[in-house]
Amino acid sequence: MSADLYELLGVGRGADAQELKSAYRKLAMQYHPDRNPGDAQAEERFKQVSEAYEVLSDPQKRRLYDQYGLEGLRRQGYGGFGESNVEDIFSHLGDIFGDFFGFGRRGGRTRAPRGADFRYDLAISLKDCLTGCQRTLEIPRDHPCETCKGSGAAEGTAPQRCATCAGHGQVSVNRGFITMATTCPRCRGQGTTIAKPCETCSGSGHKTVKGEVKINIPPGIDEGMKLRVQGQGETAPAGGQPGDLYVVIHVEEHPRFERHAADLVSEIGVDMVQACLGDTITFETLEGSIPVEIKPGTQPGATVRVAGQGMPRLDGGGRGDLLLQVGVKIPRQLTDAQRTLLEEFRAATAR
Repeated sequence: MSADLYELLGVGRGADAQELKSAYRKLAMQYHPDRNPGDAQAEERFKQVSEAYEVLSDPQKRRLYDQYGLEGLRRQGYGGFGESNVEDIFSHLGDIFGDFFGFGRRGGRTRAPRGADFRYDLAISLKDCLTGCQRTLEIPRDHPCETCKGSGAAEGTAPQRCATCAGHGQVSVNRGFITMATTCPRCRGQGTTIAKPCETCSGSGHKTVKGEVKINIPPGIDEGMKLRVQGQGETAPAGGQPGDLYVVIHVEEHPRFERHAADLVSEIGVDMVQACLGDTITFETLEGSIPVEIKPGTQPGATVRVAGQGMPRLDGGGRGDLLLQVGVKIPRQLTDAQRTLLEEFRAATAR
């Protein structure tokens, strides 16, 4: 998808949450597959406006999109709905569709509930932000219970169809002239009930096992940014879509460098002769040594800018700069020869 997300929803860039929701509701109702059976163009449009709303309704994703566009989102692991089918979109935005339309069933079947999203707080170094890196995370995740094979029912028994909703997972509620579908209060949308729970898993149908998830951290990532790993959240019951894993980045403080957006700030020390006459000094960056030119007459507190030695920009627009604040080192003790030379210099400048 390459269209502007605000244009897709027909709102301005300053639209608030309610404006976004109203615009999306109108378009989603217009292009909803149930209202346009067999219309591939309407289905594609439905996917586009759903992705636009999914991004712009999330403050973090919206901030990243406003600053870097879709490329910035992709560099943080957000792939959008891509080739997802409509059922996947219903699973991902199920609560929204429930709020808007009371939809929840597709093709006469109950939509299986989606697993919860996980959050993982990951600390990385400033150099990791510069170069990018890969990390392997240990994520506790639920797996089907081996005793009951995930059913939650004790051996020799099986889940029974819910008598309240007849297995649909939803019941109809009358609100005057309007009939709405809501989650069955007895089976909580499962469509089945368990009379005798499995003793191994206490009827949950699952056990918790730690699994490894590898993530790629792109160069230029910054404090507080999130990486989304699809399908690595909580396992969904009844065969539903698993949740997603959101990795929140925290950058460790560096003893020599501070980060200001794409620029890096540090200090460089020179002696008074180098400050007066100029010199080329070797400076140790996060990647190795570079030569830094000190111009004659450089004053204490001046900033020397070294282009292209800062952080990579997530939008692919090159790198920031390295800003070095100059500190002039004054010797605390002088030799007789040094004192004589300085006194001669003072006398010469006083003429």
